[in-house]
Amino acid sequence: MSASPSSTARPTSLAALCSAAAEWARTDGLTWVYMFKALAACFLALGIAMKLDLPQPRTAMTTVFIVMQPQSGMVFAKSFYRICGTLVGLVVMLALLGLFAQQPEMFIVSTAIWVGICTAGAARNRNFRSYGFVLAGYTAALIGIPASQHPDGAFLSALTRVAEVVIGIISAGAVSGLVLPQFAGLQMRSTVRARFSAFVEYVSATLAGRNDRAQIEATNARFIADIVGFEAARSVAVFEGPDSRMRGGRLARLNSEFMTASTRFHALHQLMNRLRASGTRGARDAIAALDPYFKEIAPLLAKSGEPVLSAADAAHAAAQLETYKAELPKRVRATRAELETHPGAPLLDFDTGAELLYRFIDDLHAYAATYASLAVDTHARERWIDRYEPKTNAIAAGVAGLRATIVMIVLGTFWIATAWPSGSTLTLNAAAVCALASSSPNPKRTVFQMAGGTVVATLMGMIAVFGVFPHIDGFVMLCAALTPFLLLGVFMTTRPLLAGYGVGYCIFFCFLAGPDNLMHYDPSAFMNDSMALVLSMLVSSIAFAVLLPPSTPWLRNRLLVDLRRQVVLASGAGLRRVRSRFESGARDLMFQINALAQNEPELKRDTLRWLFSVLEVGNAVIDLRQEVAALPAGARYAQSTPWRISLQTMRDALNALFERPREERFAHALASTTDAIDKLQQMLAGFSPPREERHRLQRILSQLHFIRTALLDPQSPLEPLTSGRAGAPEGVLHAS
Repeated sequence: MSASPSSTARPTSLAALCSAAAEWARTDGLTWVYMFKALAACFLALGIAMKLDLPQPRTAMTTVFIVMQPQSGMVFAKSFYRICGTLVGLVVMLALLGLFAQQPEMFIVSTAIWVGICTAGAARNRNFRSYGFVLAGYTAALIGIPASQHPDGAFLSALTRVAEVVIGIISAGAVSGLVLPQFAGLQMRSTVRARFSAFVEYVSATLAGRNDRAQIEATNARFIADIVGFEAARSVAVFEGPDSRMRGGRLARLNSEFMTASTRFHALHQLMNRLRASGTRGARDAIAALDPYFKEIAPLLAKSGEPVLSAADAAHAAAQLETYKAELPKRVRATRAELETHPGAPLLDFDTGAELLYRFIDDLHAYAATYASLAVDTHARERWIDRYEPKTNAIAAGVAGLRATIVMIVLGTFWIATAWPSGSTLTLNAAAVCALASSSPNPKRTVFQMAGGTVVATLMGMIAVFGVFPHIDGFVMLCAALTPFLLLGVFMTTRPLLAGYGVGYCIFFCFLAGPDNLMHYDPSAFMNDSMALVLSMLVSSIAFAVLLPPSTPWLRNRLLVDLRRQVVLASGAGLRRVRSRFESGARDLMFQINALAQNEPELKRDTLRWLFSVLEVGNAVIDLRQEVAALPAGARYAQSTPWRISLQTMRDALNALFERPREERFAHALASTTDAIDKLQQMLAGFSPPREERHRLQRILSQLHFIRTALLDPQSPLEPLTSGRAGAPEGVLHAS
């Protein structure tokens, strides 16, 4: 007996409905959960502040929307730095009020200077540490400017304002951590797995010749964003619980080892490309000798023919890589001995490729071993002192601080000259907006969007205050009345294109229409405050557009100069942590340039070429310095010997070249590198060192040869300097 069509269709449609519901829960469902959590935290803070009879519960509401984030770790981290910044701002402002309570001009100037210092600190730092600087400046203005009107009650006013802020912070943290929490640590697990798998696929595809240059550039650009985002997530995950803290060192190590492995692989791949491009017989012989080793790498990164995914799979890959690494030197020596029998054998090319291959296998093994260690709570690889160190331009940070100071002094002068009742709102809001927008890639647009959101908040606030509030009674009715108004703003914050408008709407709707324990229905004061808020944002937007705007080429040029100067860091910084500082600093600068060049693919491509050149030369210089430092004491290795002098000359020439690329500097760097190779070969030809010393000197020679090939790479941004043209190429001029 056959089943009826309806009975067959019903399970199918039910399964489809369940699948659709699960998909909605993973995407839009999370958005709605966040929206209602934000409202719950807002009403909780409002209720507590009202119950404690604090004068301005709206401050607690505003704080909730400032610190609220989709993930609990972000809320905890933001709250921690907000409390720190609030307390610092409180202490500074009480000192300024004590010094200049009767001198409004000096008070405005000193407050503006403090806000400028904090804004520069916010631009100089990254992630939520930046937010601590923002709050140290903003809280000083928020507490001090209104309190300066009544100095006798300044201390009590400051304490109540801090109490309101802390209530908002605690409410946001409690709701975020207890109600359907979303943890950054869980997201990091999927990120770690996805990135390891993507890197394995990238290595396998590139070695098999399936990736062209455009794909390689796109993949590396994605890796850069992943590295910076991973560090941001790791910095907040430690606030979520002991599980994330127990793995914090390994996660930092994983990011560092990923950077090193990807750089090493790119250097190896580029060397092979250069050998293929040369087309000489010696290059073909070197490629033929090295190719069998490359074909053996991909199978090491698979388990039962499948790509590595989980930490258990990574443990299997790490074991295979360790075995392969242990056997590799012996096999390479045998291949080299066979190659030596050929007349005119390309031994230097082979040695350089073999050295890069070994270092890549070593770095890849370390990366796989650290990933595998995440499967257990504690592990020896947790002990890791190196950290990701972001790199920001001091001049750009100083400009951000100076801009905030100028804006605040101008608006403060306007306030004092006009005695506008809402002048305090105008001045303190400008301080907050300049600080909050200073770390945005396009602060002019961010501030303009916040102004647009504030205009909408003004209209909605008028309806709420003068049309709704007089007709309700009780806290429950108040929350019900506020819900549709606040839900509109929170919804906008969840949409990337509307996020700026949503932030402005949520914060300033609470500022304008947030209820107080004792309500004052004053339309003129409401409109004055609304005008002050919008005017402060428009002035700040104009300041960002006129006073050395971050979107202009000058900042990108400064960041590109800083990127090239990472070679100087690699050459001169202490060896203990130089590689992690070099790797993280170069990628962080690249990430910032990409953020400033969203719609300029040519600029991104040009900057990526500089990144590759900096990473190749800088890592080779670090390797060279480490090998030289490990040489035993002896007259042949003294710094006064000709080959050591030539090494220092080469490093100085490389520093000068990457500081300011010019044809004469390129020629000097290339000549000094060739001279260093010749001097070292002459020294090796004059005596027979012990085996370990000979291998170390050969590794130094390999690094010198690699630097020379990197300088002569036709894909390098330095390539136009080899043509003898009088002018520098477009990319070099742009970078200078």
